[in-house]
Amino acid sequence: MVKPTLIKNNIRTLRFMAGEMTQAALAKKIGMTRQTIIAIEQERYSPSLEAAFMIAEALNAPLEEVFQYQSDTKTQDETSPDTK
Repeated sequence: MVKPTLIKNNIRTLRFMAGEMTQAALAKKIGMTRQTIIAIEQERYSPSLEAAFMIAEALNAPLEEVFQYQSDTKTQDETSPDTK
């Protein structure tokens, strides 16, 4: 079983907002395979930094709107009682 990545994304939503762009069209536009786009969308694969920028540019969206990083430590810190 593949461990899910901590990189979350809004690619699917943004593809539909961009004229219902298909996974194949996005892949072709940035020089990737459709299977890679599927894996990134399903959060089974984290793209390289360069690929992330290319995806954001192809979707005409800021990088922060396309991808978000959710660390385990952030979640633990938010739920931990204040120790100060």
